Amino acid sequence: MNYLWAGMMLMGIVYGAFTGRLDAVTEAALESAREAVDLCVYMAGIMGFWVGFMEIARNAGLIEQLTKKFARVINFLFPDIPKGHKAREFIAANMIANVLGLGWAATPAGLSAMVELEKLEEERRVSNLHVASDEMCTFLVLNISSLQLIPVNIIAYRSQYGSVSPTAVVGPGIVATAVSTVVAVVFCKVMSRRKSSVKKHHVKYY
Repeated sequence: MNYLWAGMMLMGIVYGAFTGRLDAVTEAALESAREAVDLCVYMAGIMGFWVGFMEIARNAGLIEQLTKKFARVINFLFPDIPKGHKAREFIAANMIANVLGLGWAATPAGLSAMVELEKLEEERRVSNLHVASDEMCTFLVLNISSLQLIPVNIIAYRSQYGSVSPTAVVGPGIVATAVSTVVAVVFCKVMSRRKSSVKKHHVKYY
């Protein structure tokens, strides 16, 4: 990505120099920098609100209750995570935030979930080989492809840049993320079963 962005910037500067519009390149760069700062400030407020909201929900016990509601889903997706394990709560919080389109609010819960999954893998590890567990891979794939009912961040971006209908992306977003989530679940289940069958084959062989 660094090479890509550097190449695009260099091409713009070279093109501006050859066409005698280097002043336009400079003006565009300064204008883009200003817009970037404005957008960061705008999104920081939204992020702060939703991260705080999720923290309040966690302290109020709402996340714990929703975790129980998500028990069947988590059991289906992560059957090897023990009941009552901290990772389940963080995974549920991450999934809830992602479904609501709160990607930034989902990040802290996602990182905490990965830490707990790593601890769980260390407890079960029988060799010195450090690899990602099935749960960690499944969680990562689902986190990337997560179903979104209300893409808050995209709506905020569209609103910031003067979109006539910022919420027009809700319908297409639900369809696209629903399809990606179904594909992700099927992929993770197929790979998990394939891995289990390979392990059984090796055990039987030896």
